[in-house]
Amino acid sequence: MEWALAELINNPKMMKKAMEEIDNAVGKTRLVEESDVANLPYIQAIIKETLRLHPPGPILIREASETCSIDDYEIKEKTRLLINVWAISRDPNHWESPFEFKPERFYSDDKNEISNNAKNMDVRGQHFQLLPFGSGRRGCPGTTLGLQVVHTSLASIIQCFDLKTDGIVDMSEGPGLTLPRAHSLVCVLKARHSQLPL
Repeated sequence: MEWALAELINNPKMMKKAMEEIDNAVGKTRLVEESDVANLPYIQAIIKETLRLHPPGPILIREASETCSIDDYEIKEKTRLLINVWAISRDPNHWESPFEFKPERFYSDDKNEISNNAKNMDVRGQHFQLLPFGSGRRGCPGTTLGLQVVHTSLASIIQCFDLKTDGIVDMSEGPGLTLPRAHSLVCVLKARHSQLPL
């Protein structure tokens, strides 16, 4: 969520679009609920794009179950394999402008038609150019719960608050196995609606 909020703060037009979607789908008199997520396709696109650029586990570790060849490389049985999810999700062979935050690549409306099939991509390991939670039997068991919580929580924050910072948010990545931010997100929150039951 911190990565998504930082990206949105750096992209005010996208933040405004997300706020408008929530206000139109949910209204201004009640909080976002889990059941509302299905009616928030732009929020879903923001989460997908955040997971593409900032995968929670940038390296997947697997073991070859049998000897095989890939291109000119022979991989022996029991070899430990490291899959660089971070690099795959930024590969220019699969993604146009791979280093830019563009939720529109996973979203289309009357004004924005997507030229590729990214809109229908799933983050659950069915599309190998987007593997934030791994794939197959070794995929993250908490994917469904995590996505539901992140969608609802991010939408609630966007619905309830204007987020402001002094200038551009630093998007540097820190060291670690879970791709943390190099610097914590520091921003000022201002309530958007006084009638919401906060």
